[in-house]
Amino acid sequence: MQRQGSIGGSAAFRIRVTGGVLLVAHLAFVAWLMLRPLDVPWVMPANLRPLAGIRADLALGWPEAARRIGEGLALLAPLGVLLPMTQGRLNVSPLGSLIRTATAGALLSLGIALLQTGVPGRVVDIDSLLLNTTGVALAHVAVVPAGRSWLRRRGLRRPGPQEEASQGRTPTIPRVGIAP
Repeated sequence: MQRQGSIGGSAAFRIRVTGGVLLVAHLAFVAWLMLRPLDVPWVMPANLRPLAGIRADLALGWPEAARRIGEGLALLAPLGVLLPMTQGRLNVSPLGSLIRTATAGALLSLGIALLQTGVPGRVVDIDSLLLNTTGVALAHVAVVPAGRSWLRRRGLRRPGPQEEASQGRTPTIPRVGIAP
């Protein structure tokens, strides 16, 4: 039984499996990258003031600021595409899909930040949470609506009424009254 608006047939299965495999691989890479201990002589204090770290990055100058902000945006950005891909649904509200994906990205970023508190050399940075969530949302807006539209045009969709009608008429059961 298919959910309403999901991709039909084996194409849906291939897309979901591919999305799931890529999602697990990306999350494993992010975990390896962000949760391994750093060997540093000293650690900066945690940044709990929103946009303070971004302002400090911008004060460093254009190339360094662009690199640091770009890294924050790009770290979880693939989730903006991979999370909807694992669902395999084509006919959904674009705003609802964006909100679900951005929320999942924010929660994953928060989970990483909380896990980093126990890793030597790592500190919590609220700006990384903001940049990661923004990266997920931007990737989602840039790719997912166009991808869904392309898949709908290719015909990878749920069978319509005329295709379901070709299977024959649904049998009806005559109503039976209540016995006296």
